[in-house]
Amino acid sequence: MNVRRRLISGSAIAAVTALGLGTLSACSDSSAASGNTGKFDVVASFYPMAFLAERIGGDHVHVTTLTSPGQEPHDLEISPRQIGSMERSDAVLYLKGLQPSVDEAVEQSPVRTKIDAATLTTLEKHGTEVGGHAAGHQEEHAGHDHESADGNDPHIWLDPVRYAEVAQGVGRAFEKADPDHAADYKRNTAALVKQLDELNTDFKDGLAHTRSKVFITTHAAFGYLAERYGLTEEAISGLDPESEPSAARVRDLQRLAKADGVSTVFYETLVSDKTAKTVAGDAGVRTDVLDPIEGITKKSRGQDYLAVQRANLKALQSALGAK
Repeated sequence: MNVRRRLISGSAIAAVTALGLGTLSACSDSSAASGNTGKFDVVASFYPMAFLAERIGGDHVHVTTLTSPGQEPHDLEISPRQIGSMERSDAVLYLKGLQPSVDEAVEQSPVRTKIDAATLTTLEKHGTEVGGHAAGHQEEHAGHDHESADGNDPHIWLDPVRYAEVAQGVGRAFEKADPDHAADYKRNTAALVKQLDELNTDFKDGLAHTRSKVFITTHAAFGYLAERYGLTEEAISGLDPESEPSAARVRDLQRLAKADGVSTVFYETLVSDKTAKTVAGDAGVRTDVLDPIEGITKKSRGQDYLAVQRANLKALQSALGAK
């Protein structure tokens, strides 16, 4: 996929200027900047950021999400209307390195409070795998736009511990930007962090004793989660969910599945399961969903981040033979 096609075009910026920011707001009655609601108006780049904003902000915020439910966030091409909505907001919450068009829009925007989740925790480089089986294949997948500019893996929200760190940073940013409601933001942040701590404990205990530690996914979204709980992720297509794996990579995974007793090839809800079924069929194993939680749709196994993560835990326990 071509990164450049997602960057904001000069014509889009010109359209914002020509048409006027007021007419472009996606929800003019919901912007605190417009004075119509009196709420703290937050633009979130995609679902994991929106979830944090809504849970931490509570009744004091109005959250607009740039990425529609069911849309692959990496494919987002930000529109002039969305640029206008961002211009009118009080804060933008995003994850730099995940969505190039959002990064550029934020950089050009005069919005006062810019919260980059990538600065609120530590990022690492993850390639095709995390445990050493297929390090030689990482160079095949270098340069995909799922990576940040420095090659770091952006999927920090799938690690409950890192996600809790981000939540704490978002809470502090909200307190500073909207001090009238700081006490509520602090209380809401603490409640969310407690839930994420409990989720971490559930994963740690639930995956402590398993028959296997290796799982195969369509793309390398679960590097942080695997590292956190002592697992090895083997990805069919690297960090880009839509890249085609080489024939050699498919053969390697089929051999690995047999050698390590892998029972399941995981795919995700927003991307085709075709490749996963091909690998699983040739290896004689089943397929199942492991959701990277980039958006909530009718196909999601839960209505919010916490519920879908617990569904992911059950899927991993089943696939790895939890005892």
